[in-house]
Amino acid sequence: MISFRNFALRRGERLLLSKVDIALHAGWRVGVVGRNGCGKTSLFAAILGEVEADSGDLEKSPKLRIASVAQETPSLPDAAIDFVVSGDTEVHAVLKAEEAAMAAEDWDGVAAAHQRMAEINGYDATARAGKLLHGLGFPAETHQRAVSEFSGGWRVRLNLARALMMPSDMLLLDEPTNHLDLDAVLWLEQWLLKYPGMLMMISHDREFLDGVGTHMLHLHDGTAKLYSGDYTSFERQRSEQLRQQQIAFEKEQAERAHLQSFIDRFKASAAKAKQAQSRVKRLAKLAGTEAVRAEREIRISFADPVKLPNSLTRLNKVDAGYGEVRILGKVGFGLEAGDRIGLLGPNGAGKSTLVKTLVGELPILAGERSAHPDMELGYFAQHTVESLHEGQSPIEHLRDIAPGTSVQEFRDFLGRWNFAGNRAFENVDGFSGGERARLALALIAWRKPNVLLLDEPTNHLDLEMREALAEALSIFPGAIVMVSHDRHLIGLVCETFWRVSDGKVEEFKGDLDEYAAWLKSRASKAA
Repeated sequence: MISFRNFALRRGERLLLSKVDIALHAGWRVGVVGRNGCGKTSLFAAILGEVEADSGDLEKSPKLRIASVAQETPSLPDAAIDFVVSGDTEVHAVLKAEEAAMAAEDWDGVAAAHQRMAEINGYDATARAGKLLHGLGFPAETHQRAVSEFSGGWRVRLNLARALMMPSDMLLLDEPTNHLDLDAVLWLEQWLLKYPGMLMMISHDREFLDGVGTHMLHLHDGTAKLYSGDYTSFERQRSEQLRQQQIAFEKEQAERAHLQSFIDRFKASAAKAKQAQSRVKRLAKLAGTEAVRAEREIRISFADPVKLPNSLTRLNKVDAGYGEVRILGKVGFGLEAGDRIGLLGPNGAGKSTLVKTLVGELPILAGERSAHPDMELGYFAQHTVESLHEGQSPIEHLRDIAPGTSVQEFRDFLGRWNFAGNRAFENVDGFSGGERARLALALIAWRKPNVLLLDEPTNHLDLEMREALAEALSIFPGAIVMVSHDRHLIGLVCETFWRVSDGKVEEFKGDLDEYAAWLKSRASKAA
């Protein structure tokens, strides 16, 4: 379906990929993985024809239909469902033709449009679009809302639905789970498993890659290597390859030393001249196996809280919501030191409302909220990354929090969050989304909280940073409440789960697999 022949790709002065020789086939679901900046998104741009190869060839099947998610959504007056239907370009074209024919009172044209709609199963387009919107978390009452009325995150979901609506042979998805909640991620996973074409997806969600992927394309140090299997299989294969490479390197180095020793010892000896020359030739023919270069491992940490009272905060028969609109009723919820709670529930059910109520960002509508006077909150909201100050460096952000602290102390702290050297003084305007999220978490850690309330903390974080965050949270001695679509993170960190659904907050007696089963049963009952 698509192949790369001695393919090289450059962005500006930087050579991202070279000597790529890979063929990808119909029916494959390929996860494109690698560290940030290795060229994943640029590779997608090359497939879409937005950038040209530096050298080599990128060959695609004739008439290959490629669907991808648009990066921007205009502020349109169109209803959400009409916007999604327009993703099926053929149906959209027929509808436009019918509209024009009716305006011109061309009844033959109208009849031809009706016939064409029947041939392409266009009459079920609205129903298909509705199912996509429902799966991605849009309640039925929002389907007729104008696109312009949705926030940025919801417009990303609309773009995703529109891409899924488009008839395609190949689907390109760049971080499709970033603006989804767990329920929508689970739904998308099931949808993609039924997709008949070839899928390429960039994702930092290892559970998603494991659930969907049949192959992994690993970009590293300017190379691209294809592995068969899911992400966990790729990790095992790569680990074994690196182990074998290091063994081969050490063996070769030992042979090199032995040959060189003989050459140095006998090169001037007439009796041993032929043997020495033979070893020179052998030395020249050695493969030149490279040593395995250890990638810098990211390690972060949350310092122990100054104080850690046993009972931290409690909601007693609380009604929570916005203004006079009640979202949650009679909530009984408390946090003790060491609690690790994951919040589960359908989109819009009130998970963020509960978190904001615990923080005190939302006033309670009824009931009682109490907190220990020594409670120190660390709150990461979905808008936290956007709240960083443009034009300021990481050190300047810390100076706003702790003005009397020395620059060296700031630098030592930021170095532990992978902002080493001059990175601590760079303007955040040039930071990637992942770097901004990492800085936002660092600013929270500086305050030494004893309660962490984390609402989707992994958006924009790569796999290495997610692993580092999971490790740091797993040894954090305070209490944690987390909302996350990353099943790997929430499964490693959280020990108990609470379900937010139908206006109630209740402890869920089960794990994430059982929650996925509950979602499926709920969906089948609603159908």
